[in-house]
Amino acid sequence: MPQSMPVGVIGLGLMGEVLARRLMAAKFSVAGFDIDAAKDAKLEELGGRATSIADIARSCDPIVLAVFNTDQVEQVVERELLPVLGAGSGRIVLCTSTCDPDRIAALAARVVPEGIRFLETPVSGTSEQVRQGDGVGLIGGDPAIAEAVAPVLDAMFPKRFHIGEAGDGGRAKLAVNLILGLNRLALAEGLVFASRLGLDPAAFLEVARGAASYSQVMDTKGPKMVAGDFSPEGRVKQTLKDAQLMLEQAHRKGQRLPTLEIHADVLEACVRAGHQDKDNSFIIEEIRRRRQ
Repeated sequence: MPQSMPVGVIGLGLMGEVLARRLMAAKFSVAGFDIDAAKDAKLEELGGRATSIADIARSCDPIVLAVFNTDQVEQVVERELLPVLGAGSGRIVLCTSTCDPDRIAALAARVVPEGIRFLETPVSGTSEQVRQGDGVGLIGGDPAIAEAVAPVLDAMFPKRFHIGEAGDGGRAKLAVNLILGLNRLALAEGLVFASRLGLDPAAFLEVARGAASYSQVMDTKGPKMVAGDFSPEGRVKQTLKDAQLMLEQAHRKGQRLPTLEIHADVLEACVRAGHQDKDNSFIIEEIRRRRQ
C-alpha cells in the first residue's frame, strides 16, 4: 500500500516503541503519542513525530493502538478517535493490545458501522522478539482490512496468523500466553530446584535446553533468570493483567485453570513486593523466597 499518510502509534511503552522502530526501519513515517512525555521525546530522538491523539486521528492511517488494557482501547477509540474522525472516515485502527476478547468483539461491532475499519492484531512474543522480527501476529477481523495494510503488518510482525473474527485474535493470544506463562513458571521453579540440589544454574540451563524439557522461554528468559537481569521485555504487571483476563474468561466458560491460579498468585506476590515493573522473569525471585 503506498503510504500517503504516516502511521500513527498510540502508546509508546515497551511494545509501542518497538513497533514504531520497526515501522520506521521499513521506511514508514510514524507519528506517536504517549501520556508519558519522556516516551514522546524518545520517539522524536528515534526519528518519529510526537503529537496528540487528535492530530493522529486527522493525519494518520492506519492507527496502531499499543495501550495497556481494554479500558484504554475503548477510551481511545470511542472517546478520542471517533469524535475527531466522524462517521464514515474509513480509517483503519489496528489494536495490538492484549484485551478482553468479548469486549473487543463488542467494540468492533459498535465502531465498524461508524466507518472505522477495526482489526485486532495482538502479537505473541517479548518486546525483544518483536524487535528482532520474531513476534507472531494473531489477527482477528475482516481479511480485506488485513490485506489493505499488509505492508504495515509485514513491518510489525512478518509472521502472523489470521485467526478469525474480531475477538478471536485475543482469544488465541490469551491461550498462547497461558502456555507461555506456565513454561516460564516451570523454568523458574526448575532453575531454583537445580540450584538447591547443588547444580550450577547456568550449566543446568544448557542441559535443560538440550533435553526433552526444552521450551523457547529457556532462550528468552533463562539467561535473564540466571544473571538476575530483570530489565523489562515484558513487565510483571502486564503478565498479571493477562493472567487475570485468562481467569475471567475461564470463569465465564465454567473452566478451572489450577496451574494458572498458582502463576497468578506468584505474580501478585511480585506486585505486592513492589516489583510490578520488572521483567516477568522476576518470578524466579518469588520462587526462591517460597520455602517450607
